[in-house]
Amino acid sequence: MKSATLMLTLAIAAGWTAQGASAQTLKTVKDRGVLSCGVTQGLPGFSAPDDRGNWAGLDVDLCRGIAAAIFNDATKVKYVPLSAKDRFTALQSGEIDVLSRNTTWTLSRDTSLGVNFAGINYYDGQGFMVRKALKVNSALELNSASVCLQTGTTNEQNLADFFKGNNMKYEVVAFSTADEVVKAYESGRCDAFTADISQLYAERLKLTTPADHEVLPQVISKEPLGPLVRHGDDQWLDVVRWTLFAQVNAEELGITQKNVDDQAKSDKPELKRIFGTDGSLGEQLGLTKDWFHRIIKATGNYGESFDRHVGPGSKLGIARGLNQLWNKGGIMFAPPIR
Repeated sequence: MKSATLMLTLAIAAGWTAQGASAQTLKTVKDRGVLSCGVTQGLPGFSAPDDRGNWAGLDVDLCRGIAAAIFNDATKVKYVPLSAKDRFTALQSGEIDVLSRNTTWTLSRDTSLGVNFAGINYYDGQGFMVRKALKVNSALELNSASVCLQTGTTNEQNLADFFKGNNMKYEVVAFSTADEVVKAYESGRCDAFTADISQLYAERLKLTTPADHEVLPQVISKEPLGPLVRHGDDQWLDVVRWTLFAQVNAEELGITQKNVDDQAKSDKPELKRIFGTDGSLGEQLGLTKDWFHRIIKATGNYGESFDRHVGPGSKLGIARGLNQLWNKGGIMFAPPIR
């Protein structure tokens, strides 16, 4: 406990120190010529190197979108792999400009770590993965089970709440990295593996025989995941936030990576504002008139990114669910660009 308290104190102190220097993050990034983006150490679907060593995923597309908005070049990103334990310190200290690493938005993180959440790019929930051979059909059948998890996440408290709330006993088998958890689970050191459900689907791909394992249907928590920036730089918060909102609005408006060039020539008043042929919304963000065009040209809209990395068109094959647009049965929503 003393160690954790000391780390938090040092982290907050580092954050306060960095705030003064981070007040012009956009200018710093422009002058540096590259965006420093904190990501996972490898989570398929969200942020992981592909077969050619190029980072790809839903969280990576946000980094690429920000770089495209600033530089008109989505490749100008330095990816910084971070553990769950180190991610906030890296942001607070100024090592990275933005953290785009499947991080849950909670009150305590929002108010005590010197950070701001810029939005939600994936609505998730915590669940359990077990071996099919155990013939467990419900998380309520896990009484007295040993459960593997990663430290430094919200999963530990959620797990304790779930088992206590259901008068069930359990044993925690904890590790500092996701890969350690996967190895421990596969070697039989625990009965179940708990994490956000999207992560369970992603980690299952790393197992020798993924088909021998299943994700149970119960969802025991709300896990709204999104990007973060440091306190003290509202302009930079706006740039990150509206990059995400641009991707979501583009899907709602039917603007895709393929048709964005044609849509940019539209005479519709709404599209003229979005594409900067009328008004100065881009300049208000500290960017250029064509900021929206640049983002969608580089990454496609939110739905395209979802399908490509985590949806039915990907190896994960996760249903859109809550992450469907608000006007199609989900809760994904972005404020209008006007």
